[in-house]
Amino acid sequence: MPNDHTHGQQPSAHLSTEEARSATGLNVVRWILAISLVLAILALSAIWITGALSSPQPDKQSVVSGQATSAP
Repeated sequence: MPNDHTHGQQPSAHLSTEEARSATGLNVVRWILAISLVLAILALSAIWITGALSSPQPDKQSVVSGQATSAP
């Protein structure tokens, strides 16, 4: 049985570059990636800074575990 889908096919469409890309230029993608990167860095920095500020700080006069003490 011959391939029925080859009979009556329309010729292939020739699209321009702009039509094939749906008129979206590459610069738009670059801007979206750049802005997303900056926002991600700012968000992670804010989480890190607020976590460091709200964590309990060790007493400066106490001995840190594993630290050698000076002999009197």
